Amino acid sequence: MDAFSSPSSGSSSQPSAEAFMDQFKVQLAQAHAEEFLETIRGKCFDKCITKPGTSLSGSESSCISRCVDRYIEATGIVSRALFGSPR
Repeated sequence: MDAFSSPSSGSSSQPSAEAFMDQFKVQLAQAHAEEFLETIRGKCFDKCITKPGTSLSGSESSCISRCVDRYIEATGIVSRALFGSPR
């Protein structure tokens, strides 16, 4: 049972504000991760896949790998600059 489910015992207790915020943070992190992956997928596919087919060529595979690595690295740099966390 998650923080939003009704208890089966019939009790009318509501989830605490802390439990609500914890659940909200988890859902927000999941949404951010999904958006991040979709962005990488779109940008790297558009850049690297010239002739969609049933498999990737060696150059397409290398391009995708480098693209994803660069995107993740750039996102880390921007995050550190925005939030001030040291490397």
